[in-house]
Amino acid sequence: MQVPTWLWYATIGLMAAVLLFDVFIIARRPHVPTTKEVSLALALYVGTAVLFGLGVWLFTHDQAGTKFMTEYYAGWLTEYSLSVDNLFIFLLIMARFGVPEKLQQSALLIGIIIAIILRGIFIAVGAAAINNFSWVFYVFGAFLIYTAVKLAKEGEGDDDEYEENRFMRWVENRFPATKEYDGAKLFTKVDGKKLATPMFIVIMALGTTDLLFALDSIPAIYGLTKEPYLVLTANLFALMGLRQLYFLIGGLLKKLVYLSIGLAVLLAFIGVKLVLHAMHENELPFVNGGQHIEWAPDIPISVSLGAIVLILGVTTAASLVKTRKDERQDATTA
Repeated sequence: MQVPTWLWYATIGLMAAVLLFDVFIIARRPHVPTTKEVSLALALYVGTAVLFGLGVWLFTHDQAGTKFMTEYYAGWLTEYSLSVDNLFIFLLIMARFGVPEKLQQSALLIGIIIAIILRGIFIAVGAAAINNFSWVFYVFGAFLIYTAVKLAKEGEGDDDEYEENRFMRWVENRFPATKEYDGAKLFTKVDGKKLATPMFIVIMALGTTDLLFALDSIPAIYGLTKEPYLVLTANLFALMGLRQLYFLIGGLLKKLVYLSIGLAVLLAFIGVKLVLHAMHENELPFVNGGQHIEWAPDIPISVSLGAIVLILGVTTAASLVKTRKDERQDATTA
């Protein structure tokens, strides 16, 4: 896929402009968004993401445009579904630090900006690794399968507590913070001393938590497309609507009881796809004598997109049926 340099800069510049506009609006008027407000914004982001996929098809029609469009949609859906899982952790972080409702938009927005920067670095590193070492697909595939097994096991439990990672514990020890929020400020002065506010700690927690999720999502999307431009734009569109999604489906998340299991199946599928691709392109001397393994199938992207839609659809439907059944049983018991 031939992407001119100016298009890279234009894409990044446009996304940065949208984020800066968002920051400017929220900074001037911190508030709890209405359902109408977040619904319109989310519809705009999702609609733009869908139109972008059609644009990929239109402008790369002479370069197997259908293939690139399908890869983009598969990557975007995967990143979006994994982002939904992020939202549950974000809810726990907000509750853990008692973030006032009117400040949650500001915290989410800055945390997402940090996440975009960190994911950009991950995408660049992943692209460099893939271009130079074909065996990295073995590593990505094995890691995703391991993550899928771990996620499936966690899905069987009921852990509603946010556990701070080592970096967050270091931040809290390194930066003494006040107990009270000072609007959306990250630092404030108390008795002449400059101290961090709880908002600073919250933003660090959101950014680093998303970075941990990127360890799963970046290898997953590289299992669907090797085009860095499509990887970047799929991630950007998934993250751009994350703030609105947080406020819109906060209550619905509790009804997606099989989300972890569904995502585990999704990651396992992509992990197996990556391993099969690595076998098909094998260059490791201790595997099949360094020769390609011809019998290893390379799963077409159309099959991958169909599997992703099926897995997410079944997960959502099964979760809603289970939740409705439990609600009826609770009502009967009561």
